Amino acid sequence: MLDPKLMDEPARLAALNRYEVLDTPREPSFDRITDLVRSILGVPISAVSLVDTDRQWFKSLAGLDETQTSRDVAFCAHTIRQRAPLIIADAQEDERFRDNPLVTGDPNIRSYAGIPLETPDGYNIGSLCAIDTVPREFDPAQIAILRNLAALVVEQLELRRIAERDHLTGALSRRAFLGEMNRAIALFERHQRPASLLLFDIDHFKHINDTYGHPAGDQVIRGIAQLCTGLQRPSDSLGRLGGEEFGILLPETPIEDAARAAQRFCDAIAAAEIAGTPPLRATASFGVAELRGDWPTGESWLAVADMALYEAKRSGRNRVAVARHGSSHAT
Repeated sequence: MLDPKLMDEPARLAALNRYEVLDTPREPSFDRITDLVRSILGVPISAVSLVDTDRQWFKSLAGLDETQTSRDVAFCAHTIRQRAPLIIADAQEDERFRDNPLVTGDPNIRSYAGIPLETPDGYNIGSLCAIDTVPREFDPAQIAILRNLAALVVEQLELRRIAERDHLTGALSRRAFLGEMNRAIALFERHQRPASLLLFDIDHFKHINDTYGHPAGDQVIRGIAQLCTGLQRPSDSLGRLGGEEFGILLPETPIEDAARAAQRFCDAIAAAEIAGTPPLRATASFGVAELRGDWPTGESWLAVADMALYEAKRSGRNRVAVARHGSSHAT
């Protein structure tokens, strides 16, 4: 019988995208698993491979220096079509792969064992694979080890998703927000897609805590996060970066539009009355930085926005400052 979840490509891609993992930096928890595969099975190459619409992207790749390949040539694209492991003893003897450029050229794949990465809701989003450059058989014990390690990969993806949200506000955690920023950087490097970052913190927040108590401070943080969530576009991302500091990532947004958006957020926060006993008001200061090739990481981009935020505070708070080619201008 046909398995409907193996045939439903839109739902499979939605399951993959829910993890928000594509184009994120390497992480030790995944690299340890591919290192284990190489060590235990004695293979030169191992990968955590995720199959996107038209590419195979590697969350971890041990033994090669690549980040992705076309989906057309990916062994993993075959693995996700079935529930059972895909085992190939000699790719040159398999009509599906004998003319594959990954077989006829670098990295000269000859044997392959891939375990589907099946999500808890039953969609195969990629594979954990062991690859050798010589023909070989994979015995049942080795395949059982691969299965267990593939289950660990999915557990790591699930844990990663749980850790992405701040418990007080529901905003992305700092780590998850930086992951979104790094993904925007990757899109900029590949396709020159614009993006801008709004960095803001709540003005005189220590005074709120000292005067009304930490529960009231938490209510202000929660209320402002809810306000920003309601104002942002579906494509935007809100992150709590620490304490009373937040970031809003605006994809496909040049600096002029980002500055106007920041002013809307700034004005809305100043006008809002935050429910509580007593009801409270607060303002926020904003720094705005458009993505440029000068900052290749999320942290460096964040540092530029932080300088603009400092300028907004220095100029009197409750305002927006825009980073422009190494300088900041407050409005």
